[in-house]
Amino acid sequence: MRPDGIGTLLRSIREEAERTREEQALVVQAAQNGRWFDPENLKRWETEKRLPVRAWHKTIADAYGLTVDEVRRAVTASRKYRREQGRENPDVNRRQFIGTAAAAASVAVMPGIAQAREGIDGALSASGVGDLAYLEGAFERHRGGYHGRSPNAVLQEMYGDLVLLREVLNRPHPAKARADLARTAAGIAGLVAIVQHDRGDQREAYRWFATAERAARESADPRMTAWVLARHAMVPLNYGAPSTAATIAAKACTEAGKTPSAAAALATAITARSLAASGDRDGAVRALRETRNLAERLDGQEAADTWFGYPLQKHHVHLSQAYTLLRDTKAAYQAQNDALGLTDSPSVMTRALIAMDTAACLRADGDPTAAAEMAVGVFERLPVSYRQGLVRSRAMGLQRSLTGRPGALLGDVLNCRVSPS
Repeated sequence: MRPDGIGTLLRSIREEAERTREEQALVVQAAQNGRWFDPENLKRWETEKRLPVRAWHKTIADAYGLTVDEVRRAVTASRKYRREQGRENPDVNRRQFIGTAAAAASVAVMPGIAQAREGIDGALSASGVGDLAYLEGAFERHRGGYHGRSPNAVLQEMYGDLVLLREVLNRPHPAKARADLARTAAGIAGLVAIVQHDRGDQREAYRWFATAERAARESADPRMTAWVLARHAMVPLNYGAPSTAATIAAKACTEAGKTPSAAAALATAITARSLAASGDRDGAVRALRETRNLAERLDGQEAADTWFGYPLQKHHVHLSQAYTLLRDTKAAYQAQNDALGLTDSPSVMTRALIAMDTAACLRADGDPTAAAEMAVGVFERLPVSYRQGLVRSRAMGLQRSLTGRPGALLGDVLNCRVSPS
């Protein structure tokens, strides 16, 4: 590494302050208003396995007592050094070797041919291996869910990785590395789409899912494609277009095939909910039966509690909504209790959605006042950043089914808009 590079600069400031990487990570976290920061990022920057992208320069400057220009100069120095070490010196050595070898063999070197091969070889080399590995890790890290964070906070944390992903996708890669990168891109784009869906930004959710599907198909991974399609189907399902959702979910089921997987279970669960919302009771019941069959056969990463897995908690959340739509309140209440028993306390959105299902069941059981009061209580207790999007859509659906004072009570709360912080 260069002495004036970013790795040396960050490490020397940290060591002078006698901080561990974990302690310095907390300083960076404070510089970005408390948003979580992974100490492993700091390690990659200090060792220059990865260079900070522009989105991080202001935060680094604030955390380390530097100016943004100082950070950018250090990053530029490191990037220049990496180019020199990775390309210029080997190129010089290769040209010298080719010339010497040709002279010894009395063979004339044809101008441009050697350079052409070198360019092809460089394009086929595994450039940016560290960035590829980092992005795979970023997908694994981000797919863990909200963990008490708001959707807006999650998107802010993902921004730097999205910038890096765009940069890496524009580089040449060997075919296998390109396929792996496309799969990672599909996963990360799908996660952004999920968050946009939860925020209520349907247009952006559709766009990100389209990008995710394109990447998944380029990767030739049918399971990833099935996951993207199943997640995509949740947008029309949760925002009033169940027939469209059923069509997309059917495509997801086809991609998933017959092998039990999280994607297959999710696709059949969305199919059940879509058919229930469309009034196809028999079709919904059949899909629920298939969902149970698949869910019981999952284990390991397929059953992991992530946005990419299908854990029992998520299974019961889907059952809650399906049975609520079918007006089978006994089964819905049981699914809600099962889901809550498996839900971690910070799961703000999940708990709110389950409570909205309970309120809808109260209305179906003939107690609209209790339904409205419960929904109002849930909505008013929500942090402001959660009062738009999916929870609001679910509350509005309930409000439309209420009349008289209960409908007015819930309507007044929903119409009292507060700008998200």
